[in-house]
Amino acid sequence: MVVPAATMPAGPTAIPAVPAVVAAPQSAVAGRLTADRISKVVRGKQTILRTMSLVVEPGQLVAIIGPSGAGKTTLLETLAGLRPASTGVVRRAGSGALGFVPQEDIIHRDLPLGRVLRYAARLRLPAGVGNAEIEEAVDSALTVLRLKDREKVRVGRLSGGERKRASIAVELLARPRFFFLDEPTSGLDPATAAELMRALRRIADSGCTVIMTSHNPPDVDLCDEVLVIAAGGGLAFGGTPAKAREFFDVPAITGIYTRLVEHNRDYWLRRFADDRAGRTDLFAIPTATSVSEPFNEILEPQLVQERRVGPFRQWFLLTVRALDILVHNRLTLLIVLGSPVAILLMFLMLFKPGAFDPVHPIPNTSAMILFWIAFGGFFFGLTYGLLQICTEFPIFFRERFAGVRIWPYVLSKLAALLPLLILVDALLLAVLRWTDRLPKGDFGQLAELFGTLLLASVCAMALGLLASAAVSEPGQATLMLPMLCFPQVLFVGAFLPVPVMALVGRWMSYVMSNRWAFEALGHTAGVEKLWSSGASPLGAPLLASYEDTFSRPAWVDWLIIGGMAVVFLVSCWLILTLKAARRGGRPVR
Repeated sequence: MVVPAATMPAGPTAIPAVPAVVAAPQSAVAGRLTADRISKVVRGKQTILRTMSLVVEPGQLVAIIGPSGAGKTTLLETLAGLRPASTGVVRRAGSGALGFVPQEDIIHRDLPLGRVLRYAARLRLPAGVGNAEIEEAVDSALTVLRLKDREKVRVGRLSGGERKRASIAVELLARPRFFFLDEPTSGLDPATAAELMRALRRIADSGCTVIMTSHNPPDVDLCDEVLVIAAGGGLAFGGTPAKAREFFDVPAITGIYTRLVEHNRDYWLRRFADDRAGRTDLFAIPTATSVSEPFNEILEPQLVQERRVGPFRQWFLLTVRALDILVHNRLTLLIVLGSPVAILLMFLMLFKPGAFDPVHPIPNTSAMILFWIAFGGFFFGLTYGLLQICTEFPIFFRERFAGVRIWPYVLSKLAALLPLLILVDALLLAVLRWTDRLPKGDFGQLAELFGTLLLASVCAMALGLLASAAVSEPGQATLMLPMLCFPQVLFVGAFLPVPVMALVGRWMSYVMSNRWAFEALGHTAGVEKLWSSGASPLGAPLLASYEDTFSRPAWVDWLIIGGMAVVFLVSCWLILTLKAARRGGRPVR
């Protein structure tokens, strides 16, 4: 039931400037949602939601409708707690999980549906929940959404309606008391949309409070209440679908959209306030909802700490899931493993053996081999990390709101791809050594070369994760690939030694991780001794142009590369933290 702002009981103090989402007193009915004079203003001037108040009773299915841009999604996210209101307070009676399904899919498409739900259950359900409880939660969600026969089907092969129901199933795992959905029937055919609405009806009938936005008028007829938002964010009507048709004097819900444009926002707001003021069948908001009275948090802080899955457990589950996704996406796995092989074959075709022969070395070729080894490691790491985050932003934001921490998420991406980096870097060095394109040193020298290459790859992957977090969509990440690669070629010091670069170029070289990998490889390969003592007339002049480039111990370069990797990972964490804050505030369990 909706109550106009004018009829709300005035508290003895003003509405606080910084609102909160709080739980109603224990005496209140669990599952009731109350919005007390909420509004939303962005950037200090643009009003998205105008002051409105409403009450949604437990077990109700409520639709929010209105023209595009009216503020439906903003209202939904404000009621859910993803976005704080500028003024006013949202109260939800009773503790428990919240379910929120955005318009985008919040599930990975490469895994079977049952496996997706099991990973989600292990991440979202309280710590200590056993396998039996997890299986029960998964089975219950599949049964309610009528997806039991699709449990072993890869999500990418599900229909659009089935994928939407699968996203809802993920949210049902924690048995939420409140469920929020943003246009769940968008893009679905009428029959599929009707089936989805029947599923939401069953969820509401089970006692869950369900609130959704919709652009599909037939959805409204299955709802208990409808909120009509006028252009500009005002509440033009709240009540049953039948009363909505009566209020707007239309035979069907579709006609409401036409009626809204016949008069301006203020007309409908005044008319709705007058209409409700004259009625006696309004739900009376108890005095305890006054803004000035104290309320408890949804969960006590110590209870949250006891229930939440720990960061190490989150990291482990996210890492295993990332590996599982990679294994199931065979095309991606083939590309990930095949690209290093293709690059290695080009190495063999480009460079002749014997460049590091201590009697007859080929200085310029050996320099190029070392550079392209360093760049190969950089390229592997960068490309592996570049699409890891931006392709799953909707999943990340929803899981963040559900309690997944950002550090375990970022480090899981690193851990999942590290075995691949170890494999391809080891393969590259082993084949080059076997085909006489590396120095014939002892095992310690080869291990040091491998350490440099692997660290360079990890640093590049951290840069790729940073770029992936910074962009808005995968297409932008793809465009960043050449922008990140070209400087690592030009300012490394292989084609033009750092000492002979212009001043700006020398300063640029300091922030190129590939420079330090190239110099560490050169030190380990002993190029100073090789070029100065060899028979090639190019050795001495080439070494003179590099000056003391290769004189530092490899561990010094390792410290620099490792420091860069840490900076990239911390920056990635900061960006994701800021984006998560903009998208939905603090996580709620």
